[in-house]
Amino acid sequence: MIVSWCPQQQVLAHPSVACFVSHCGWNSVLEGVRHGVPFLCWPYFGDQFYNQTYICDVWKVGLRLIAAADENNIYSHEKIRSKLEELIGDEKIKETSLFWKETARKSLEMGGSSFDNFNNFIDLMKGF
Repeated sequence: MIVSWCPQQQVLAHPSVACFVSHCGWNSVLEGVRHGVPFLCWPYFGDQFYNQTYICDVWKVGLRLIAAADENNIYSHEKIRSKLEELIGDEKIKETSLFWKETARKSLEMGGSSFDNFNNFIDLMKGF
């Protein structure tokens, strides 16, 4: 289903969601990683292409859709379906996505890196 807007975090948190077709904007990247959902990357401009590199090459939690385009940069439904099937069937990507989900969860807990960094920021702001 394609919709113009939805509560993305609630959708990504649902257990029936198998993957996230994303433009690779940073907020979407963080939300997808936080929920352990593999990505099918479809960037449009700017930093989205760099974010795609992290998703596919560094964190290894997604695939590029661009490889499915024809010479006119058109994506047929068959090629999109093929990429989705490849992504959903890749057990290593699923496993790695869950690893990063757990890593993100731990960073938010007391003593985690994000928790500590936020508290350090608050302490610095108190000094101003």
